[in-house]
Amino acid sequence: MRSIQIGMLGLGNVGQGVLRILGENGPAIRDRIAANPVIKRVLVRDLDKSRDLEVDPGLLTTSAEDVLEDPEIRVVVELLGGIEPARSYVLRALVAGKHVVTANKALLAERGDELFRAAASRGLDIYFEGSVAGGIPVLRALREGLASDRIDRVVGIVNGTSNYILDAMSRTGVGYEQALAAAQEAGFAEADPTLDVGGGDAAHKLALLTLVSVGVRVDPKRIHTEGITRVRPFDIRSARELGYVIKLLAIGDFAGEAPILRVHPTFVPREHILAGVLGAYNAVEVSSRALGQSMYYGKGAGMMPTGVAVVSDIIEVCRDIVGFSEGGPPPGAFREIRELAPGVLDELECENYLCVHVPNVPGVLGRVASCLGRHEVSIKRMNQDTPGAGEAIDMVIITERTAEAKVRAALEEVDRFDFSLGPTHRFRILDPEPFEAPEPAAEGEG
Repeated sequence: MRSIQIGMLGLGNVGQGVLRILGENGPAIRDRIAANPVIKRVLVRDLDKSRDLEVDPGLLTTSAEDVLEDPEIRVVVELLGGIEPARSYVLRALVAGKHVVTANKALLAERGDELFRAAASRGLDIYFEGSVAGGIPVLRALREGLASDRIDRVVGIVNGTSNYILDAMSRTGVGYEQALAAAQEAGFAEADPTLDVGGGDAAHKLALLTLVSVGVRVDPKRIHTEGITRVRPFDIRSARELGYVIKLLAIGDFAGEAPILRVHPTFVPREHILAGVLGAYNAVEVSSRALGQSMYYGKGAGMMPTGVAVVSDIIEVCRDIVGFSEGGPPPGAFREIRELAPGVLDELECENYLCVHVPNVPGVLGRVASCLGRHEVSIKRMNQDTPGAGEAIDMVIITERTAEAKVRAALEEVDRFDFSLGPTHRFRILDPEPFEAPEPAAEGEG
């Protein structure tokens, strides 16, 4: 049986998961591809570091050249994370004629175009299933299973840290800081959680979902991004009373010429399937014209879930090498990748949750309602506390479906009122109906 030599860059949690899966499932993997994938060298920073998995010391090296310049190595698995030196190493691997597998969403979201072009020009593969939603095969579903369909929308919970924190706030009633500390203690949040709780990680993943869904590359820095740090226990309670759950969603709407992309905390109807995604789990709902809604759910991070995705990519590359497939999906899923700026959100319409913090004095409610009316923001429902006269209240308003620009203009005016006690808390409400599929043509038409 033919052996295919593999080099790895990095041996953190995911790298150890890859080695464990290849070791435990080796016979089944060899049967699936009629070849034997063999790890030849592994780049590490510290040869003497204690690791959970027992690794043959002869595999380890601190020199990237031992991986990148070895002519016997056909596949390089990049698991370093970050932009550099990962980008330079991947480019060197491609120039040397090696296929690449990576789980590095930041690298691909920010520099993927350069890497995909380098791979395509040399007839090489870049696989990156592990970069979005861990072990959930959503990228493969979009790239292959739904290749014949038109993707109109993706809505996903793609950051397990934020979902874990919001779930803890909902279950226990604690505030954001306490929930974050608990997540860090449990190992579900980094010491510096900024990329996760600020929405940046989800924006990177949304950029990759957009690339694979519609062949459009977007700069993740241009994706409208809000994090979860301003979510309060009051907002969590209000959502529950109104029949919603707050989730950090990554949403891509692709029906128009330019994709409308956004990451923000969202009021999700309690009966929606995404409302039931708890803890550090991930889920992505895909809306396509022929199939309709489909859901992809599972563990979104960790040694074994992401390891499964990485090994599945290794299997696909090995199949290409031994000739099981010829001319498979190009790097990035589309042969021609367009580079577009995300569409503006101004015309995006949705219902909204508004929480206006004001004193309980006569005339305040009327002025807020009049302001919303001037900007054509209709009120669907309103609740407010009943404290004593003069005390501060949280006025909760649910709007009808309204264009983003109108809501934003109205809130800018409300927050400038002399009685305003702070910026209005606003959450968009998930629209469960992303698009209307066209009616099939009558017989004899078209």
